[in-house]
Amino acid sequence: MKIRNLRWWVIGLIALATVINYIDRQSLNVLWPQISAELYPDKTEDERKAIYALISVIFVFAYAFGQAIFGRVFDRVGTRMGFVFAIGIWSVATAMHAFAKGLVTFSLFRGILGVAEAGNWPGAAKGNAEWFPSVERALAQGLFNSGAAIGGIISIPLIAYLSIHLSWQSIFLLVGAVGLFWLVPWLLIVKAPPGSHPFITEKERAFILEGQVDQPGGESDAEAYTPNTVELLKRKESWGVIIASAAIDPIWWLFVFWIPIYLSEVYGMDVKTIGIYGWVPYVGAMFGAWFGGLLARNRISSGWSVDRSRKLTISLGCLIMLPSLLAMANPGSPVGAVLLMAVILFGFQTAIGNVQTLPSDLLGKGSVGSLAGLAGMAAKLAAAGLTALVPWLTAGGNYTPAFVIGAVLAVVAMASVWVLCPKIEPLQPVNGPAH
Repeated sequence: MKIRNLRWWVIGLIALATVINYIDRQSLNVLWPQISAELYPDKTEDERKAIYALISVIFVFAYAFGQAIFGRVFDRVGTRMGFVFAIGIWSVATAMHAFAKGLVTFSLFRGILGVAEAGNWPGAAKGNAEWFPSVERALAQGLFNSGAAIGGIISIPLIAYLSIHLSWQSIFLLVGAVGLFWLVPWLLIVKAPPGSHPFITEKERAFILEGQVDQPGGESDAEAYTPNTVELLKRKESWGVIIASAAIDPIWWLFVFWIPIYLSEVYGMDVKTIGIYGWVPYVGAMFGAWFGGLLARNRISSGWSVDRSRKLTISLGCLIMLPSLLAMANPGSPVGAVLLMAVILFGFQTAIGNVQTLPSDLLGKGSVGSLAGLAGMAAKLAAAGLTALVPWLTAGGNYTPAFVIGAVLAVVAMASVWVLCPKIEPLQPVNGPAH
């Protein structure tokens, strides 16, 4: 049996895993006003927000740790089994939230969830490098990233709707079970890498493998530079990727964690009303993910270099975010607020798909997961730092300082790519090309 366009089936399943990933993680975010009122009836809004921030920081720290671990896991066991480990563990961890009784147990289950969910991102970067020629990688990354946006669009109204009919404990059990069902099509379809997959057509196999030459006259991906971690960290281009990730990622997490809390605190919304408004920003994110991937693909196909195409798209995304983040200081109505958030997340996703593609532009497949994991770890540590500051920055319901910090981070992300990655192309060993 041969499957046409198998690479798109693979990235489609990874995108679906990302949708499930976001439904799992957003469940607590959406349900927290209800859960905290039930568990902490005697605490003030700011005290409940501080508890939520602490649980979220633990999640992000665990996520950062998981990114470093799973980068190596995917490089060692491969894309197929790496995803089995990641989604299997995070689905069980989500279901365990149903048995949480307070700060300690929520933090424990959230920590396990964070470690396992982190595998989705270096795994996707490795799967992208493995299954796609360089000309299609930004588009594939954009489709994968759109899974995060679609997950956000679906999860907020879905969880709000389920909360009308089910207890919060039952919701965690239900969404945890969905991830385990995903394993069935994944194990049936993703048998091996494209070079040895039994279901791939010879035409597609040749298209993928021959297209993994990143620059005209350059080396094939199989022969590319694959440094160890120490050597990796000596290259300024690696730090360009790491710093860009650490600067841009907290902007996303600022909204992922705090959209429901922001709408509840600033506009007095309950869970049902949050379900009506809270999904809108993720529509912008979805279109941004598609736009960023298609723009980079169009430019590369038109003869632009990978370097020029990536820098254009990353810069455009950051410049879209910058004024919109500043405008959040006075968004007016809730409709104005969520529409501004949609523009911000559009810009974020325009840029992030290309930032996340940089490891596969610079390195061979044997080191892509490692650099992606290190960049992801730095990103999550930075996100944890901002998350920890949010209750202090937003005391009394004033979120302006948090949005100003987000605007500064957008500038830092753009500058790090331009300064530390003078030319985005396959790296060579310091002593010259490896043969």
